[in-house]
Amino acid sequence: MKLNINNLNNKLFWENANIEIPKYDIKKVRDNTKENPAWIHFGAGNIFRGFLARISNSLLNENLIDKGIIAVDTHSTGKTDYDMLEKVYKPFDNLTLLALIKNNGDIDKKIIGSITDILHADFINYYEPLRKIFISNSLQIASFTITEKGYSIKDLSEKDLNFENDISNIMAMITKLLFERYKNGAYPISMLSIDNCANNGDKLKEAIITIANEWLKNGFVEEGFIKYLEDKNKVSFPLSMIDKITPRPSDIISAKLKELGLDDAETFKVGNNMSAFFVNAEVPEYLVIEDNFANGRPPLEKAGVFMTNRITVQNSERMKVTVCLNPLHTALAIFGCLFNYNYIYEEMKNPLLKKLIEKLGYDEGMKVVVNPKIINPENFIKEVIEERFTNPFIPDSPQRIACDTSQKIPVRFGETLKSYVEKKLDTSNLIAIPIIIAAWLRYLTGIDDNGNKMNISPDPMLKELQENMSKIKFKNIETVENNLQPILSNKNIFLVDLYEPNINLGKRIENYFKEMIKDVGAVNECLNKYIV
Repeated sequence: MKLNINNLNNKLFWENANIEIPKYDIKKVRDNTKENPAWIHFGAGNIFRGFLARISNSLLNENLIDKGIIAVDTHSTGKTDYDMLEKVYKPFDNLTLLALIKNNGDIDKKIIGSITDILHADFINYYEPLRKIFISNSLQIASFTITEKGYSIKDLSEKDLNFENDISNIMAMITKLLFERYKNGAYPISMLSIDNCANNGDKLKEAIITIANEWLKNGFVEEGFIKYLEDKNKVSFPLSMIDKITPRPSDIISAKLKELGLDDAETFKVGNNMSAFFVNAEVPEYLVIEDNFANGRPPLEKAGVFMTNRITVQNSERMKVTVCLNPLHTALAIFGCLFNYNYIYEEMKNPLLKKLIEKLGYDEGMKVVVNPKIINPENFIKEVIEERFTNPFIPDSPQRIACDTSQKIPVRFGETLKSYVEKKLDTSNLIAIPIIIAAWLRYLTGIDDNGNKMNISPDPMLKELQENMSKIKFKNIETVENNLQPILSNKNIFLVDLYEPNINLGKRIENYFKEMIKDVGAVNECLNKYIV
């Protein structure tokens, strides 16, 4: 059986395979969407197919909406590289099989039919279709999962700022499309970033308005366009917080689908990434959105989305990234590399590492957690530790998570330390946070706990950090001297000087570090000594 719209009519096959299929008329939904587009999404990867398209699919199944989502592939923006369109979407009539994998191995399988069309983010061959969608007064939402880098305008070329149609920067393209909407009725619209970064809507707004102001200086747009963008009743930029793991397609899932009789279930390469007609994902998912939509919206709350105010979105984000998930992930990444683990779920079988992140989250972090009210922080951490990190069917590597650690520490640990100072809490009771920081410094030596050389994940500060560490020798505590002080006093990394009296962790971290370099197995020994 091949996955396509016609074959969905063979309901017996899908029923026997225990795969849920759409309850709605896909062709009718596609006609409705083409005639009156309501939602266009930029970034056609796994998080879109496995989460946002699922939301739309659920609403269609419940007859709460009658239009789907138009997807725009932003891979190789501005270039005629259509691998995503030609390999992932078109051969399967834009359908996706979503495999939700529980940590006991059970799989819920459903066909997502809500993606009505797939375009490419280039102005050479797709300018007119994109323009037509953007000037439609029916369009309510343009959403984005383009990663935080997608909002960067640092590398804008002269061509982008000259307002040409072959714009290659995604933010310049979006600004141009909004200008088309402004010229053709100035209809309201919501620009919804769903990328995993704090204050994402503000980042999107800042990028677009910066480009528009540059174009205004050059005489390409008029003052009215700037006013249009800055009028929240015309163009809104809601904040959002998203949390769901949708890793690369699993060969295990591929094999299971083949056993069920589904053809073409192989994984294949698209650019530098692996893809497939299916998306495998964990069951837990969170999407919190600021309810600020200038042109109306679908009833997203009916599909499990938390619709709330701006402060609650910010608090939900802060809860996740400063206490309940990201710090725990980084801790496991650091120790996972030092102990040569391949996967996070393997680390969770180590009682010592499990105790470490429990102490970090339930004890040290929970004292200063911001409670968003709509999500209970303790329940969130419990789900992370007991269900999400332990899931062997959603594998993630410590080495991948360890990338750019210097950029993550300010939010994942610095914010907590700042909160301790602000609340006048006693930092002398902290154990997990200083040990994790010491372990990160130990990781930067490039020697694992067995005394062997190990690869260090990419980090923009790596050269600078290793220069500070270069005089320190493994098994030689005397070489530590004052070489850690430039790092531990760096407020760009920790947001605070760890030697300041109200923090007073610098010397303690130095001592933990000395214990960790004294011999082979010393990292494990240090954990055993202090994490009880």
